[in-house]
Amino acid sequence: QVQLVESGGGWVQPGASLRLSCTASGRTGSTYTMSWFRQAPGKGRDFVAAFRSSAGGSETHYATSVKGRFTISRYNAKNTIYLQMNSMRPEDTAVYYCARVDTRLILSRAWDGENYDFWGQGTQVTVSS
Repeated sequence: QVQLVESGGGWVQPGASLRLSCTASGRTGSTYTMSWFRQAPGKGRDFVAAFRSSAGGSETHYATSVKGRFTISRYNAKNTIYLQMNSMRPEDTAVYYCARVDTRLILSRAWDGENYDFWGQGTQVTVSS
């Protein structure tokens, strides 16, 4: 079993930056996909960014809406990922969720939250003036 704990949400003005963290604990390995999703009020859950890791290396992927503004990264070998959000916009307002599955998903499956086994509790991000 894996537990995910997110932190770093809050309120920022448009154009500002914010960094989210997600730490995994429990039975974790070096092969996994850890991603960020978000859900705005009244909308469905959307893919934001993915970090795919295995012994052969790692790759990152982004939704078109955040590419060039957001960066997903790993702090250590397996336990923590970050989402650095720059040039934030009001449309980035949402509850952000960290998700993990202990396999390296192909990209088309990494976009779909149904393919993840573990989820964090979510952290609210609000962008407004």
